[in-house]
This record gives sequence, C-alpha cells and structure tokens, in this order.
Amino acid sequence: MNYTTIDYHCDGGVATLAFNRPDKLNSFNATMHAEVREALDAARDDEAVRCLLVTGRGRGFCAGQDLSDRNVGAGDAPPDLEASIRENYNPLIQRITGMRKPVVCAVNGVAAGAGANIALACDIVIAARSASFIQAFCKIGLIPDSGGTWWLAHLAGRARALGLALTGERIDAATAKDWGLIWDCVDDEALPARARSLAEHFATQPTLGLGLTKAAVNAAFANDLPAQLDLEARLQGEAGRSADYREGVAAFMEKRKPRFSGK
Repeated sequence: MNYTTIDYHCDGGVATLAFNRPDKLNSFNATMHAEVREALDAARDDEAVRCLLVTGRGRGFCAGQDLSDRNVGAGDAPPDLEASIRENYNPLIQRITGMRKPVVCAVNGVAAGAGANIALACDIVIAARSASFIQAFCKIGLIPDSGGTWWLAHLAGRARALGLALTGERIDAATAKDWGLIWDCVDDEALPARARSLAEHFATQPTLGLGLTKAAVNAAFANDLPAQLDLEARLQGEAGRSADYREGVAAFMEKRKPRFSGK
C-alpha cells in the first residue's frame, strides 16, 4: 500500500507505523485517519506481526488534530466534533487498546492533544529525553479526548489529571515517567534502538499470552476483584490451551530457551 501520511512496514515480526507529516508535526487530517486505521487493521490481522511499534517522523511525535483541516471561521457552521471523535479518534484508540499484541510507542518529540493520548493508549511507551506531553485542548476551548481524561485520571491521579487538563502545561519525558504516565525515558540518540530492541523482544515472546495479559490489565480498571478473578480464570484457561504454553513448559523442563510461535 502506498501511503502518503504514514510509513508502514513489517520486518522480523515487528510492524512499524510511523506518522509521516513532519511539516505539520504529524497532526491528523482525514487522509491520515484513514491510513492509520488501515495500517492498524493490517497489523492486527497479519499473523506474522507479533508486535506493533508506533512512532513519528521528524521533530515531533504527533500534534493531534490538524486544525487547518477544519473550517472554524466566524462565518462557518461549527464543526461536529462529536462525530469526528466517534468516527475517527475513538476507533483509533480502541484499535490500539484492543489489539491482542503488544504495542510499543517511541515518542520522539512533542506529543500534544490527541497525539499525547494516542501515545498513552499504547502498552509500553518510551520517550526521548527531549520529548514532551501537552494536553493542549484547554488552549482552544476543548476537553481532552482520545481517552485523555481516562488515561490521566487512572495513571496520574485526580490532582495531576486536572492540573494537566486545565492548564495545558507541558511536561517533559522524565516527569511523565516519574508520574507513571510512560514506561521509560531515554537519551534522544538511544530511542530508536531501544524501542526497536523491545519490539523485537516481544516479537519472539508468547504473543497470545501477552495479548491476554494486556486485556486483563485493561479490564482491571473497571472490574471489582470478583469480576477480575473470574476474568483471570477464563483468560488463563485460554492461555493454557495454547501451543506457546506447551512450549514454555517444555523449554523450562528441558532447560533450554523457548521457541514461541505466538499461537
């Protein structure tokens, strides 16, 4: 597929999706939404893909919505932002969180607005030390979307969630790590290799089990303990029927490195 707003390729079990509108800080327009959806579906459906790596080209990760892609002048009818979110951003977030494969995110620069929340939706987020996160919505009279209010409240707590959402204050990658918003912060020059190494590691691991673990952790935010125990039992039953479980036990008993197939 010849994409115009993203790069997408697969190699060694890792699919890489890179936002590629560097002159617009990789902000989303209608074409980019369609291409990202197609790439996410391709990564989900391709059995050869066992990990997805998301990043951005140029000096930014993603600046959220391209405001020049909407008509909001004084003489224009107001845009239907609810429809835009329901048709574009919500399905994007659900594709990432619902993917039964690990999703690694390498934040290479500013992640603002929906771009910040797309990063937070990924499973393992690594940011360059110079990267930053901004809930910029308040600066144009909007609320955090793309799961922003959910991620901030659950990961950072009420005080920090409201502080970030109401002030639009920029936080650097080191602070994001300290607050539990992301997994790691690394030197800028180390980011590509670190993210790729982690993605390649996941591509050799028991993909089904990792996907079930992801589903269980995501469900824990809404479940009470009895419901979570029930879910764990059901998902463990599924994992226990996998070829990877048999291989993992065999490798342990035989004192060798396992050769997981992802099934």
